Amino acid sequence: MTMSVFDIFSIGIGPSSSHTVGPMKAARLFAMSLADCASAGDIVRLRIELFGSLGATGKGHGSPGAVMLGLAGISPDSADPDHCAALTAKIATSRSLRLLTGLEINFDSELDIVLHKRKSLPYHANGMRFAVEDAGGMELHSRIYYSVGGGQVVDDTAAAQGYLVEDAREIPYPFDSAVELLRHCDEQQCRISDIMRANEMALKPESEMRADLLNLWQVMQDCVARGIRAEGILPGGLKVKRRAKELHQKLLHMPETALSDPLSVLDWVNLYAIAVNEENAAGGRIVTAPTNGAAGIIPAVLHYYSRFLKAGDDGIINFFLTAAAIGILYKKNASISGAEVGCQGEVGSACSMAAGALAEAYGGTPRQVENAAEIAMEHNLGLTCDPIGGLVQVPCIERNAMAANKAITAARLAMRGDGSHYVSL
Repeated sequence: MTMSVFDIFSIGIGPSSSHTVGPMKAARLFAMSLADCASAGDIVRLRIELFGSLGATGKGHGSPGAVMLGLAGISPDSADPDHCAALTAKIATSRSLRLLTGLEINFDSELDIVLHKRKSLPYHANGMRFAVEDAGGMELHSRIYYSVGGGQVVDDTAAAQGYLVEDAREIPYPFDSAVELLRHCDEQQCRISDIMRANEMALKPESEMRADLLNLWQVMQDCVARGIRAEGILPGGLKVKRRAKELHQKLLHMPETALSDPLSVLDWVNLYAIAVNEENAAGGRIVTAPTNGAAGIIPAVLHYYSRFLKAGDDGIINFFLTAAAIGILYKKNASISGAEVGCQGEVGSACSMAAGALAEAYGGTPRQVENAAEIAMEHNLGLTCDPIGGLVQVPCIERNAMAANKAITAARLAMRGDGSHYVSL
Protein backbone atom coordinates (compact mmCIF):
# COMPACT_ATOMS: atom_id res chain seq x y z
CA MET A 1 0.00 0.00 0.00
CA THR A 2 1.75 3.14 -1.25
CA MET A 3 1.05 6.45 0.48
CA SER A 4 2.44 9.89 -0.27
CA VAL A 5 3.11 13.04 1.70
CA PHE A 6 0.18 14.48 -0.28
CA ASP A 7 -2.13 11.82 1.16
CA ILE A 8 -1.40 13.42 4.53
CA PHE A 9 -1.36 17.12 3.59
CA SER A 10 -3.89 18.69 1.23
CA ILE A 11 -5.54 22.06 0.71
CA GLY A 12 -9.18 22.48 1.64
CA ILE A 13 -11.69 24.71 3.38
CA GLY A 14 -13.02 24.62 6.93
CA PRO A 15 -14.39 23.76 9.28
CA SER A 16 -13.85 19.98 9.02
CA SER A 17 -11.88 17.69 6.76
CA SER A 18 -14.21 14.76 7.40
CA HIS A 19 -17.47 16.74 7.52
CA THR A 20 -16.79 19.46 4.93
CA VAL A 21 -13.90 18.49 2.64
CA GLY A 22 -14.87 14.79 2.48
CA PRO A 23 -18.56 15.35 1.62
CA MET A 24 -17.57 17.92 -1.02
CA LYS A 25 -15.23 15.39 -2.65
CA ALA A 26 -17.84 12.62 -2.42
CA ALA A 27 -20.54 14.80 -3.98
CA ARG A 28 -18.21 15.77 -6.81
CA LEU A 29 -17.35 12.11 -7.41
CA PHE A 30 -21.04 11.26 -7.59
CA ALA A 31 -21.74 14.12 -9.98
CA MET A 32 -18.92 12.88 -12.20
CA SER A 33 -20.35 9.35 -12.12
CA LEU A 34 -23.61 10.65 -13.60
CA ALA A 35 -21.82 11.19 -16.90
CA ASP A 36 -21.79 7.41 -17.29
CA CYS A 37 -25.40 6.95 -16.24
CA ALA A 38 -27.43 5.66 -19.20
CA SER A 39 -30.60 7.27 -17.85
CA ALA A 40 -29.06 10.65 -17.02
CA GLY A 41 -31.56 12.43 -19.24
CA ASP A 42 -34.44 11.14 -17.10
CA ILE A 43 -33.09 12.54 -13.81
CA VAL A 44 -35.48 14.91 -12.06
CA ARG A 45 -34.58 14.45 -8.40
CA LEU A 46 -31.42 14.09 -6.37
CA ARG A 47 -31.44 12.70 -2.83
CA ILE A 48 -28.50 12.75 -0.39
CA GLU A 49 -28.44 10.99 2.97
CA LEU A 50 -25.80 11.68 5.62
CA PHE A 51 -25.34 9.08 8.34
CA GLY A 52 -23.65 8.70 11.71
CA SER A 53 -21.43 11.58 12.74
CA LEU A 54 -22.17 13.39 9.48
CA GLY A 55 -25.87 13.26 10.24
CA ALA A 56 -25.46 14.20 13.89
CA THR A 57 -23.08 17.17 13.53
CA GLY A 58 -23.00 17.80 9.80
CA LYS A 59 -25.19 20.90 9.95
CA GLY A 60 -22.77 22.67 12.30
CA HIS A 61 -19.83 21.59 10.15
CA GLY A 62 -21.34 22.85 6.92
CA SER A 63 -21.83 19.40 5.39
CA PRO A 64 -25.03 20.25 3.47
CA GLY A 65 -23.35 23.25 1.85
CA ALA A 66 -20.26 21.20 1.06
CA VAL A 67 -22.42 18.60 -0.67
CA MET A 68 -24.07 21.25 -2.82
CA LEU A 69 -20.69 22.69 -3.79
CA GLY A 70 -19.33 19.27 -4.75
CA LEU A 71 -22.38 18.47 -6.87
CA ALA A 72 -21.85 21.79 -8.64
CA GLY A 73 -18.28 20.76 -9.45
CA ILE A 74 -16.33 22.70 -6.81
CA SER A 75 -13.15 21.00 -5.60
CA PRO A 76 -11.83 21.69 -2.05
CA ASP A 77 -8.26 22.38 -3.12
CA SER A 78 -9.28 25.23 -5.42
CA ALA A 79 -12.36 26.50 -3.59
CA ASP A 80 -12.68 30.21 -2.84
CA PRO A 81 -14.52 30.49 0.51
CA ASP A 82 -16.26 33.74 -0.48
CA HIS A 83 -17.48 32.28 -3.79
CA CYS A 84 -18.58 29.09 -2.03
CA ALA A 85 -20.75 31.01 0.44
CA ALA A 86 -22.42 32.93 -2.37
CA LEU A 87 -23.04 29.80 -4.44
CA THR A 88 -24.62 27.79 -1.60
CA ALA A 89 -26.85 30.75 -0.76
CA LYS A 90 -27.93 30.99 -4.41
CA ILE A 91 -28.72 27.26 -4.59
CA ALA A 92 -30.72 27.41 -1.37
CA THR A 93 -32.79 30.45 -2.38
CA SER A 94 -33.36 29.46 -6.02
CA ARG A 95 -34.05 25.81 -5.14
CA SER A 96 -32.19 24.91 -8.29
CA LEU A 97 -28.84 23.18 -8.76
CA ARG A 98 -26.71 22.97 -11.89
CA LEU A 99 -24.71 19.75 -11.62
CA LEU A 100 -21.11 19.31 -12.71
CA THR A 101 -22.45 17.55 -15.85
CA GLY A 102 -24.42 20.67 -16.84
CA LEU A 103 -27.83 19.21 -15.95
CA GLU A 104 -29.96 21.64 -13.95
CA ILE A 105 -32.54 20.16 -11.60
CA ASN A 106 -34.96 21.36 -8.94
CA PHE A 107 -33.24 21.01 -5.58
CA ASP A 108 -34.52 21.85 -2.10
CA SER A 109 -31.59 21.50 0.30
CA GLU A 110 -33.94 21.23 3.29
CA LEU A 111 -35.78 18.24 1.79
CA ASP A 112 -33.26 16.61 -0.52
CA ILE A 113 -30.39 16.43 1.98
CA VAL A 114 -31.41 14.15 4.84
CA LEU A 115 -29.36 14.08 8.05
CA HIS A 116 -29.83 10.79 9.90
CA LYS A 117 -28.82 11.56 13.47
CA ARG A 118 -29.26 8.02 14.77
CA LYS A 119 -28.59 5.84 11.74
CA SER A 120 -25.21 4.64 10.53
CA LEU A 121 -23.80 2.82 7.53
CA PRO A 122 -21.75 -0.31 8.27
CA TYR A 123 -18.10 0.61 7.75
CA HIS A 124 -17.46 4.04 9.25
CA ALA A 125 -19.11 6.79 11.31
CA ASN A 126 -19.06 9.19 8.34
CA GLY A 127 -21.26 7.56 5.71
CA MET A 128 -23.08 9.14 2.73
CA ARG A 129 -25.54 7.84 0.15
CA PHE A 130 -26.29 9.67 -3.09
CA ALA A 131 -29.12 8.70 -5.46
CA VAL A 132 -31.00 10.14 -8.43
CA GLU A 133 -34.59 9.38 -9.43
CA ASP A 134 -36.84 9.83 -12.43
CA ALA A 135 -40.23 11.55 -12.49
CA GLY A 136 -41.94 8.40 -11.21
CA GLY A 137 -39.63 8.11 -8.20
CA MET A 138 -37.64 5.19 -9.61
CA GLU A 139 -34.02 5.18 -8.54
CA LEU A 140 -31.74 5.38 -11.57
CA HIS A 141 -28.28 5.50 -10.04
CA SER A 142 -26.76 5.51 -6.53
CA ARG A 143 -23.42 5.49 -4.75
CA ILE A 144 -22.23 5.11 -1.14
CA TYR A 145 -19.14 6.92 0.11
CA TYR A 146 -17.32 7.24 3.42
CA SER A 147 -15.31 10.22 4.64
CA VAL A 148 -12.58 8.45 6.60
CA GLY A 149 -10.49 11.35 7.91
CA GLY A 150 -8.25 14.07 6.54
CA GLY A 151 -10.62 14.67 3.65
CA GLN A 152 -10.06 11.20 2.20
CA VAL A 153 -13.11 9.59 0.61
CA VAL A 154 -13.61 5.93 -0.28
CA ASP A 155 -16.52 4.01 -1.74
CA ASP A 156 -18.17 1.10 0.07
CA THR A 157 -15.93 -1.46 -1.63
CA ALA A 158 -12.75 0.19 -0.38
CA ALA A 159 -14.36 0.81 3.02
CA ALA A 160 -15.02 -2.91 3.39
CA GLN A 161 -11.30 -3.51 2.83
CA GLY A 162 -10.14 -1.12 5.52
CA TYR A 163 -10.72 2.37 4.07
CA LEU A 164 -7.41 2.65 2.19
CA VAL A 165 -7.48 2.91 -1.58
CA GLU A 166 -4.91 0.57 -3.09
CA ASP A 167 -2.09 2.32 -4.95
CA ALA A 168 -0.11 -0.08 -7.11
CA ARG A 169 2.83 2.26 -7.70
CA GLU A 170 6.07 0.93 -6.26
CA ILE A 171 8.37 2.88 -3.97
CA PRO A 172 11.94 1.93 -3.00
CA TYR A 173 11.42 1.92 0.77
CA PRO A 174 7.92 0.73 1.74
CA PHE A 175 7.12 0.69 5.45
CA ASP A 176 4.09 -0.22 7.53
CA SER A 177 5.57 0.35 10.99
CA ALA A 178 8.10 2.56 12.75
CA VAL A 179 10.33 -0.51 13.10
CA GLU A 180 10.46 -0.91 9.32
CA LEU A 181 11.03 2.81 8.83
CA LEU A 182 13.97 2.83 11.24
CA ARG A 183 15.38 -0.30 9.59
CA HIS A 184 15.48 1.54 6.25
CA CYS A 185 17.29 4.43 7.94
CA ASP A 186 19.85 2.05 9.48
CA GLU A 187 20.48 0.22 6.22
CA GLN A 188 20.80 3.39 4.16
CA GLN A 189 22.54 5.38 6.90
CA CYS A 190 20.16 8.27 6.36
CA ARG A 191 17.40 10.30 7.95
CA ILE A 192 13.64 9.70 7.87
CA SER A 193 13.18 12.63 5.49
CA ASP A 194 15.67 10.99 3.09
CA ILE A 195 13.58 7.79 3.02
CA MET A 196 10.41 9.79 2.35
CA ARG A 197 12.13 11.88 -0.31
CA ALA A 198 13.26 8.76 -2.18
CA ASN A 199 9.73 7.36 -2.00
CA GLU A 200 8.17 10.61 -3.22
CA MET A 201 10.61 10.84 -6.13
CA ALA A 202 9.29 7.48 -7.33
CA LEU A 203 5.85 9.11 -7.57
CA LYS A 204 6.71 12.51 -9.09
CA PRO A 205 9.81 14.55 -10.09
CA GLU A 206 11.68 16.11 -7.17
CA SER A 207 11.23 19.63 -8.56
CA GLU A 208 7.47 19.15 -8.66
CA MET A 209 7.41 17.65 -5.18
CA ARG A 210 9.40 20.59 -3.77
CA ALA A 211 7.13 23.12 -5.47
CA ASP A 212 4.00 21.40 -4.17
CA LEU A 213 5.34 21.22 -0.59
CA LEU A 214 6.41 24.86 -0.63
CA ASN A 215 2.95 25.73 -1.93
CA LEU A 216 1.46 23.97 1.12
CA TRP A 217 3.77 26.06 3.31
CA GLN A 218 2.62 29.24 1.53
CA VAL A 219 -1.03 28.34 2.11
CA MET A 220 -0.24 27.82 5.81
CA GLN A 221 1.47 31.22 6.00
CA ASP A 222 -1.41 32.91 4.19
CA CYS A 223 -3.84 31.28 6.60
CA VAL A 224 -1.97 32.64 9.63
CA ALA A 225 -1.81 36.09 8.01
CA ARG A 226 -5.58 36.09 7.41
CA GLY A 227 -6.25 34.76 10.88
CA ILE A 228 -4.37 37.57 12.63
CA ARG A 229 -6.22 40.21 10.58
CA ALA A 230 -9.75 38.89 11.02
CA GLU A 231 -12.08 39.75 13.86
CA GLY A 232 -15.68 39.19 14.86
CA ILE A 233 -17.73 36.17 15.92
CA LEU A 234 -17.23 32.65 14.58
CA PRO A 235 -20.25 31.08 12.85
CA GLY A 236 -22.24 28.27 14.43
CA GLY A 237 -24.24 29.85 17.23
CA LEU A 238 -21.79 29.56 20.14
CA LYS A 239 -20.85 33.23 19.69
CA VAL A 240 -17.14 32.47 20.07
CA LYS A 241 -15.12 35.66 19.61
CA ARG A 242 -12.07 35.53 17.34
CA ARG A 243 -8.97 36.25 19.46
CA ALA A 244 -5.98 36.04 17.12
CA LYS A 245 -5.99 39.69 16.01
CA GLU A 246 -6.12 41.05 19.55
CA LEU A 247 -3.49 38.57 20.72
CA HIS A 248 -1.23 39.58 17.83
CA GLN A 249 -1.55 43.27 18.65
CA LYS A 250 -0.67 42.62 22.29
CA LEU A 251 2.43 40.63 21.32
CA LEU A 252 3.60 43.39 18.97
CA HIS A 253 3.42 45.90 21.81
CA MET A 254 5.34 43.90 24.41
CA PRO A 255 9.02 43.89 23.28
CA GLU A 256 10.34 44.47 26.80
CA THR A 257 8.35 41.54 28.12
CA ALA A 258 9.78 39.38 25.38
CA LEU A 259 13.28 40.20 26.59
CA SER A 260 12.49 39.40 30.22
CA ASP A 261 10.30 36.31 29.74
CA PRO A 262 12.12 33.37 28.11
CA LEU A 263 8.78 31.65 27.44
CA SER A 264 7.32 34.52 25.41
CA VAL A 265 8.11 32.64 22.18
CA LEU A 266 5.38 30.19 23.17
CA ASP A 267 2.86 33.04 23.07
CA TRP A 268 3.68 33.34 19.37
CA VAL A 269 3.26 29.59 18.89
CA ASN A 270 -0.17 29.86 20.53
CA LEU A 271 -1.04 32.75 18.22
CA TYR A 272 -0.13 30.82 15.07
CA ALA A 273 -2.23 27.80 16.08
CA ILE A 274 -5.23 29.87 17.15
CA ALA A 275 -5.12 32.00 13.98
CA VAL A 276 -5.27 28.90 11.77
CA ASN A 277 -8.03 27.19 13.69
CA GLU A 278 -10.16 30.31 13.84
CA GLU A 279 -9.82 30.54 10.06
CA ASN A 280 -10.82 26.88 9.83
CA ALA A 281 -13.86 27.41 12.07
CA ALA A 282 -14.88 30.32 9.85
CA GLY A 283 -14.72 28.17 6.71
CA GLY A 284 -11.43 29.62 5.51
CA ARG A 285 -8.76 28.06 3.27
CA ILE A 286 -6.41 25.81 5.23
CA VAL A 287 -4.13 22.81 4.87
CA THR A 288 -5.48 19.58 6.34
CA ALA A 289 -2.58 18.54 8.55
CA PRO A 290 -3.60 15.74 8.77
CA THR A 291 -7.20 16.96 9.41
CA ASN A 292 -8.98 20.30 9.66
CA GLY A 293 -9.69 19.93 13.35
CA ALA A 294 -5.94 19.70 13.97
CA ALA A 295 -4.91 22.05 11.17
CA GLY A 296 -3.23 24.60 13.43
CA ILE A 297 -0.55 22.45 15.07
CA ILE A 298 1.89 21.78 12.24
CA PRO A 299 1.65 25.35 10.86
CA ALA A 300 2.30 26.68 14.37
CA VAL A 301 5.37 24.52 14.87
CA LEU A 302 6.55 25.24 11.31
CA HIS A 303 6.24 28.98 11.97
CA TYR A 304 8.25 28.48 15.16
CA TYR A 305 10.88 26.57 13.18
CA SER A 306 10.94 29.12 10.36
CA ARG A 307 10.85 32.35 12.36
CA PHE A 308 12.74 31.51 15.53
CA LEU A 309 15.13 28.82 14.28
CA LYS A 310 15.56 30.47 10.84
CA ALA A 311 14.73 27.47 8.64
CA GLY A 312 15.17 27.70 4.88
CA ASP A 313 13.23 25.94 2.13
CA ASP A 314 15.20 22.69 2.51
CA GLY A 315 14.41 22.58 6.22
CA ILE A 316 10.71 23.21 5.58
CA ILE A 317 10.59 20.41 3.00
CA ASN A 318 12.37 17.96 5.32
CA PHE A 319 9.90 18.91 8.07
CA PHE A 320 6.94 18.05 5.82
CA LEU A 321 8.52 14.77 4.70
CA THR A 322 9.29 13.63 8.25
CA ALA A 323 5.86 14.64 9.54
CA ALA A 324 4.23 12.75 6.67
CA ALA A 325 6.18 9.57 7.41
CA ILE A 326 4.78 9.63 10.94
CA GLY A 327 1.29 10.52 9.72
CA ILE A 328 1.34 7.58 7.32
CA LEU A 329 1.88 5.22 10.25
CA TYR A 330 -1.24 6.51 11.99
CA LYS A 331 -3.31 6.51 8.83
CA LYS A 332 -2.29 2.95 7.92
CA ASN A 333 -2.43 1.34 11.34
CA ALA A 334 -4.97 3.32 13.36
CA SER A 335 -7.06 6.31 12.26
CA ILE A 336 -6.91 10.09 11.88
CA SER A 337 -10.70 10.38 12.04
CA GLY A 338 -12.01 12.12 15.15
CA ALA A 339 -15.47 10.66 14.50
CA GLU A 340 -13.93 7.19 14.72
CA VAL A 341 -11.25 7.40 17.43
CA GLY A 342 -11.68 10.77 19.11
CA CYS A 343 -9.36 13.75 19.16
CA GLN A 344 -6.28 11.56 19.71
CA GLY A 345 -6.64 10.67 16.02
CA GLU A 346 -6.54 14.33 14.98
CA VAL A 347 -4.75 16.54 17.49
CA GLY A 348 -2.77 13.55 18.81
CA SER A 349 -1.56 12.57 15.35
CA ALA A 350 -0.72 16.14 14.36
CA CYS A 351 1.14 16.72 17.63
CA SER A 352 3.13 13.52 17.13
CA MET A 353 3.92 14.42 13.51
CA ALA A 354 5.06 17.93 14.49
CA ALA A 355 7.19 16.63 17.36
CA GLY A 356 9.02 14.10 15.21
CA ALA A 357 9.54 16.59 12.38
CA LEU A 358 10.91 19.22 14.76
CA ALA A 359 13.27 16.67 16.32
CA GLU A 360 14.69 16.00 12.85
CA ALA A 361 14.95 19.76 12.29
CA TYR A 362 16.99 19.95 15.50
CA GLY A 363 19.37 17.41 13.95
CA GLY A 364 17.98 14.38 15.77
CA THR A 365 18.75 10.82 14.81
CA PRO A 366 15.93 8.66 13.39
CA ARG A 367 15.50 7.10 16.83
CA GLN A 368 15.26 10.50 18.49
CA VAL A 369 12.66 11.48 15.90
CA GLU A 370 10.68 8.31 16.62
CA ASN A 371 11.00 8.98 20.35
CA ALA A 372 9.68 12.54 19.99
CA ALA A 373 6.69 11.31 17.97
CA GLU A 374 5.95 8.64 20.58
CA ILE A 375 6.22 11.08 23.53
CA ALA A 376 3.77 13.46 21.88
CA MET A 377 1.18 10.77 21.15
CA GLU A 378 1.62 9.16 24.55
CA HIS A 379 0.38 12.38 26.13
CA ASN A 380 -2.62 12.67 23.80
CA LEU A 381 -4.00 9.16 24.33
CA GLY A 382 -7.68 8.86 25.22
CA LEU A 383 -10.86 9.76 23.39
CA THR A 384 -10.55 13.46 24.24
CA CYS A 385 -13.16 14.62 21.74
CA ASP A 386 -16.20 16.33 23.25
CA PRO A 387 -16.68 19.62 21.39
CA ILE A 388 -19.48 21.88 22.56
CA GLY A 389 -22.41 21.83 20.16
CA GLY A 390 -20.50 19.58 17.77
CA LEU A 391 -18.51 22.58 16.46
CA VAL A 392 -14.74 22.63 15.90
CA GLN A 393 -14.35 25.65 18.20
CA VAL A 394 -14.48 24.83 21.92
CA PRO A 395 -12.15 23.35 23.13
CA CYS A 396 -10.68 22.52 19.71
CA ILE A 397 -9.04 25.87 18.88
CA GLU A 398 -7.19 26.07 22.21
CA ARG A 399 -6.35 22.37 22.01
CA ASN A 400 -4.35 23.06 18.85
CA ALA A 401 -2.31 25.69 20.68
CA MET A 402 -1.72 23.32 23.58
CA ALA A 403 -0.65 20.51 21.23
CA ALA A 404 1.75 22.80 19.32
CA ASN A 405 3.49 23.56 22.60
CA LYS A 406 3.41 19.89 23.52
CA ALA A 407 5.05 18.99 20.20
CA ILE A 408 7.92 21.40 20.85
CA THR A 409 8.35 20.00 24.36
CA ALA A 410 8.31 16.41 23.07
CA ALA A 411 10.99 17.22 20.48
CA ARG A 412 13.19 18.88 23.11
CA LEU A 413 12.79 15.95 25.50
CA ALA A 414 13.74 13.48 22.77
CA MET A 415 16.80 15.53 21.85
CA ARG A 416 18.08 15.20 25.43
CA GLY A 417 18.04 11.41 25.06
CA ASP A 418 19.65 8.93 22.72
CA GLY A 419 16.41 7.66 21.17
CA SER A 420 16.02 4.63 23.41
CA HIS A 421 12.71 4.46 25.29
CA TYR A 422 10.22 1.95 26.65
CA VAL A 423 7.10 2.32 24.47
CA SER A 424 7.71 2.26 20.72
CA LEU A 425 5.85 4.42 18.25
